[in-house]
Amino acid sequence: MSNSSIHFNISERKILLRVFDVLSILLVLYFVSNSFDFDYFTLTKEKWAWVLVLILYVSIFGTVFELYDLQKSSKIEKISTGIVFTVSTTVLFYLLTPFFTPVLPDNRLQILFFYFAILIALFLWRIAYITFIVSPRFYKKVLIIGETSNIETIVEAFKSSDPNYKIVGFVNCEVDKMAAVKFNAIKEYSPNDIREVIKKENLSEIVVASYSSENITSEIYYTLIKLLEEGFPINEYTQVYEDLTQRIPVQFVGKDFYKYFPFSRSNQNKLYLFFHRLFDILLSLIGILIGILFLPIILLGNVIANRGPLFYTQDRIGKNGKIFKIIKFRTMIKNAEKSGAMWAKKGDVRVTSFGKFLRYARLDEIPQFVNILKSEMSLIGPRPERPFFVRELSQMLPFYETRHIVKPGLTGWAQVKTRYASSIDDSLLKLQYDLYYIKHRGFFLDINIMIKTLSTVIFFRGQ
Repeated sequence: MSNSSIHFNISERKILLRVFDVLSILLVLYFVSNSFDFDYFTLTKEKWAWVLVLILYVSIFGTVFELYDLQKSSKIEKISTGIVFTVSTTVLFYLLTPFFTPVLPDNRLQILFFYFAILIALFLWRIAYITFIVSPRFYKKVLIIGETSNIETIVEAFKSSDPNYKIVGFVNCEVDKMAAVKFNAIKEYSPNDIREVIKKENLSEIVVASYSSENITSEIYYTLIKLLEEGFPINEYTQVYEDLTQRIPVQFVGKDFYKYFPFSRSNQNKLYLFFHRLFDILLSLIGILIGILFLPIILLGNVIANRGPLFYTQDRIGKNGKIFKIIKFRTMIKNAEKSGAMWAKKGDVRVTSFGKFLRYARLDEIPQFVNILKSEMSLIGPRPERPFFVRELSQMLPFYETRHIVKPGLTGWAQVKTRYASSIDDSLLKLQYDLYYIKHRGFFLDINIMIKTLSTVIFFRGQ
């Protein structure tokens, strides 16, 4: 079956954004240098290093200020602030590194030309991206085959993950259709309509989302086999979910769980683990030195506003379930849990006024660099949880203790992708991200997390 629909996958759109960000900037700078009295940045064979540095800065700061977040990139009002911050920071760093970049010009108007050329280039390209690439003509149209009890969760997950992913309908594969839950948000089709829907809606793929393969009738099965033989894309829901959301849907993993956890080889790779530990030591030493610089302010604030011990220790679960004492600057009142362990939540009355400042600035986390030096924690990994909550969550959430096959971290994939966990639902979401990290762990994902951590700190997320 021929499939003439055109769409861009998530990875393709992210590459498209990065490549054309750079191309548009270089094109506008080339135009400005040839049309105006501007010679600060010129494109020549001898000055190729200038271009590489500019590309590096745009890529790094574009990631920090979320220019490559597909949800934000789909609307100009959401991405405008990120563009301004990215250009401002890029130009500032470019001007302050003259060893790798052009020497500061005598005519300061050159700087304004440089700044506005990059700013206009990014705005023009992003407007073009929103007008054409994010338009409905490039939507990825999908038909879901599965039980109606799952459909609402699936639709919401895809809708929140990718604005270009459009579910046009579903086929209920439940045997007892009379007892099935009704779902009216999208159209339901019968198994006989599958081929007609593919042609009528110009579908890009079919996603099979069934808890049990036994629920798929022989009629649907043979239709799917025939479509597959004709070259039509048919994918399994959990893999599509993982690709779209960058988390593992543990709530949909059944008895054949081993299919979904081919964990990263980096978990056993000696070279990766060596450099991972080396960077842990180096960055934790830097973190401790920075903490010493802030220590006088923290000591004074603690004496005036906290009035009690400066440090706070608490049992946490580490690698392989080993308990260790996590160290933090105290942010709550003394005896905050005299009535028993409880979830921390937004606007928690137990947090002191100075404690709010420490949490807001992330300064309360600095003592954990000592835990990292002692190899109880790593810089990157799942956040360590308390034994009480681990016992509680492991009874409610499947595969929860799988988080403990790697060291817990000061930051991690879950921390940069979602908010602070204050409920079972939040913990489920964080678990999905943690398992994704363990499954895909490696140098590139670690670097991505470090860059996104800057975004999390800058925008004060995860408090």
